Amino acid sequence: CDLMHNDELAEAEGFKEQGNAFYINKDYAEAFNYYSKAIDMCPKNASYYGNRAATLMMLYRYREALEDSQQAVRLDNDFMKGHLREGKCHLSLGNAMAASRCFQRVLELEPDNSQAQQELKNAESILEYEKMAEIGFEKRDFRMVVFCMDRALEAAAACHRFKILKAECLALLGRYAEAQSVASDILRIDSTNADALYVRGLCLYYEDCIEKAVQFFVQALRMAPDHDKARLACRDAKALKAKKEEGNTAFKEGNYDAAYELYSEALTIDPNNIKTNAKLYCNRATVGSKLKRLEQAIEDCTKAIKLDETYVKAYLRRAQCYMDTEQYEEAVRDYEKVYQTEKTKEHKHLLKHAQLELKKSKRKDYYKVLGVNKNATEDEIKKGYRKRALLHHPDRHSGASPELQKEEEKKFKEVGEAFSVLSDPKKKSRYDSGQDLEDDGMNVGDFDANNIFKAFFGSPGASGPGNFFFQFG
Repeated sequence: CDLMHNDELAEAEGFKEQGNAFYINKDYAEAFNYYSKAIDMCPKNASYYGNRAATLMMLYRYREALEDSQQAVRLDNDFMKGHLREGKCHLSLGNAMAASRCFQRVLELEPDNSQAQQELKNAESILEYEKMAEIGFEKRDFRMVVFCMDRALEAAAACHRFKILKAECLALLGRYAEAQSVASDILRIDSTNADALYVRGLCLYYEDCIEKAVQFFVQALRMAPDHDKARLACRDAKALKAKKEEGNTAFKEGNYDAAYELYSEALTIDPNNIKTNAKLYCNRATVGSKLKRLEQAIEDCTKAIKLDETYVKAYLRRAQCYMDTEQYEEAVRDYEKVYQTEKTKEHKHLLKHAQLELKKSKRKDYYKVLGVNKNATEDEIKKGYRKRALLHHPDRHSGASPELQKEEEKKFKEVGEAFSVLSDPKKKSRYDSGQDLEDDGMNVGDFDANNIFKAFFGSPGASGPGNFFFQFG
């Protein structure tokens, strides 16, 4: 500006004054224009750069503000406000070390500057929060990292690095909408930000949208080929997708052992992918139930539910396994949970069926007493009765202790009771449907085990194959 004429200097000062007026009225865009005109007229005036830096800070354009404040102190190393603004820009952008150096320079020029003293403390706090966050991330204490980054962002509002770390941890905590929001805000400002692209991909990956996720990881790697996290996530996503699909194919082809192994391998790829792993556990449970590994299937469903408490399919699968293992109370509990979540006709029917089976399980199981299954034919029921009646008949145990005789007599009566119900089509129908046999006057107590035995085998001394007395040996 030394070679400028006085009238040019005056014009530059005029632009600066107009810039000041707009700045005071908070019209920062116009203030920026006039400070720029002043700089164009006189590019070696430190205060013009200082004023434009202050305006850019008000417009949250901290990177440009940093350049202007650095130019201001290059022109005048004793320009205290220039050093203060450079420090504030560094701080807002999360460069706490560089900010500290600037504030220390201010304090060299003005030892009692309270603003610089306060900002220096803020810079030290940020460094402390960064350290805590690093330790937290290593320990997988992602809540701690989010807390530290929130504190750091109070002073470093424009720091993309802190925002990205926070977003990554939100994704790892399953708070995908919040993580997406932070990443999207950054991508609006900087569409090529590899870290933000990586976090967007991570959210999609954890929400089991693996194909879309891979696209974001690939984009991140295009912007930053040495982005290790994106490279590893991309590798895991592709491996997980491939292994899961192999398992699905094996299952559809009826190759259950292979499907079980493939789902097990898929589960080792990424323990952080909660949603996909929940599906894999449920898929493995389906295979387990086909292989009659019902307890293992129940365990896998429980693991799936632990990962995703809203996973209806896992509750349904576990409930079915509970039904198959006659754990009816547990089945009812799961079906109730499903019905509360999705009140469909089918779910209501499943719940009612489980409640009925639970009710039936609490009374005597006549099929079990006769040693036959629930779908036994009339013939099988007769054979079952023959075998069990002969086994527990009092004459067979006449030489046993009084206690054993009493026990066998009780069992003999139960066998007779079971046969009296299951050999009568009307009683059997009511029994199978879970209705109480005492209703409609069908009293199961109205029978005599010996009479049933005689009617079935024939009376003592009778000839023919029914004569049971020769069968006790």
